[in-house]
Amino acid sequence: MFDLFKGGANERPEDVKGIRHALLQFIKQELQKAEGGEGSNIKGLGIYINCSSAERQVYEAALYKDDPDQLKSEIQRISDDYSLDLPNDWTLTQTFDESFPLEAVAMTNLPVALFIKTNSHFVKQSAVAYITALSGKTSLPIYKLSSEGGRYNIGRDEKVQSDEGYFRTNHIAFPSESDDERNKFISRQHAHIEWNKNLAKFMIFADEGGIPPRNKVKLRSASTEKILKLHATQIGQDLEEGDQIILGESVVLEFSYLTKSHE
Repeated sequence: MFDLFKGGANERPEDVKGIRHALLQFIKQELQKAEGGEGSNIKGLGIYINCSSAERQVYEAALYKDDPDQLKSEIQRISDDYSLDLPNDWTLTQTFDESFPLEAVAMTNLPVALFIKTNSHFVKQSAVAYITALSGKTSLPIYKLSSEGGRYNIGRDEKVQSDEGYFRTNHIAFPSESDDERNKFISRQHAHIEWNKNLAKFMIFADEGGIPPRNKVKLRSASTEKILKLHATQIGQDLEEGDQIILGESVVLEFSYLTKSHE
């Protein structure tokens, strides 16, 4: 009988079964480490693959890219067999062709890294997070947020005059002169993000230009895929790993705690 957890740890597999075997062995080992102190707090696993274009098809097959639930089922079976106590609502993501987050653990024999998401990555007394535009064009490719950084305004252009006459700085800015037409639908005072000390979370708030009948602010939850509309400036919504902030109808920002090495 084929033993999933035997074989040379430093050998580099090249076929689909060998890659899958090595990856599952690695995941088991890392889960066993986490189980000692954080097993029941695991929120999900993120697998990062940075292989060559010639190898990609083999890695996609090894990770069941077209049917990721199958890989999740195999990991769940390992968890059950070895009493690793993964919670019922844990998630699995696969990301190709991106730099490994600094928090991820890289394999020695494959161009693969594993990030184990735990509650500590979501609820912190102090934190750093990142905002990236998935659609629309921002002044910077990525924005770093700090729990000590105060309020981070989001809007069209960096320096704007409000309806009340004062000048506002948009820390996450969408230039009016961009060739991306979606920027025109961003208000000068669209939204802002700030750290909530009581909740120990970053929160998104709509500003005057981001509530009906003007533009809109919506939040798509990464965990539930539900979309929440923000209707008032005084009521914010806490942000979780991978949430998407939708501004207007087509501009989307992604919120993440993961540090990208190309930052």
